[in-house]
Amino acid sequence: MKILVTVKRVVDANVKIRVKPDQTGVDLANVKMAINPFCEVAVEGAVRQREAGRATEVVAVSAGPASCQETLRTAMAIGADRAILVKTDVELQPLAVAKLLKAVAERERPMVVLLGKQAIDDDSNATGQMLAALLGWPQGTFISKLEFGDGVVTVQREIDGGLQTLSLTLPAVLTTDLRLNEPRYASLPNIMKAKRKPIEELTPEALGVDVTPRLKLIEMREPPARPVGQKVASVAELVARLRDEAKVI
Repeated sequence: MKILVTVKRVVDANVKIRVKPDQTGVDLANVKMAINPFCEVAVEGAVRQREAGRATEVVAVSAGPASCQETLRTAMAIGADRAILVKTDVELQPLAVAKLLKAVAERERPMVVLLGKQAIDDDSNATGQMLAALLGWPQGTFISKLEFGDGVVTVQREIDGGLQTLSLTLPAVLTTDLRLNEPRYASLPNIMKAKRKPIEELTPEALGVDVTPRLKLIEMREPPARPVGQKVASVAELVARLRDEAKVI
């Protein structure tokens, strides 16, 4: 069984985001980038399935500029067998990414496409669902457990009301929640090996996919600063301030 796992290059989760002065987007100049945490969980999940003998190959795929090679090498250092980069400098939106992944999936013919449930930069949480619809495959989203059987995969989903268990016929699209596993730290030998592994490069044109943006960003602003907290002497004063100043009661 082959598993296709997706990885996205995002601003490191520990970096404070800055909006550009002209409010056209996030300032990425001299900012530390990293693999999306949900994608890292997906890579770890795929590698564990191969280590358990349930998968024969783990293929990491990313779409974006040449700098995404660094993210793919992180995935290979964790344990992915090989990597594919769909190289483009166009700003990719979820539908475009889903179409690219569909083309790669049809080319690679995996039994499972494993994605992080969302990326921490745009928070869209849409690519996996769109990909499943385009492929016509069953989907399991927000999974915190998975178990493969004979031609099926059983997943446990985290939903608002608790947990939901689904049995999906393979091939399937799965998106991972953080509670699926704890990603390993890549060892230095594996990092060095990953640097020497080749990365196959494709283009949207070669895959026959139009990635022209359909949405236009008009303006991006930072949220207003939170006001300084205040202490009150009594409950009566608290109620008065909530009514007269905050106007919430």
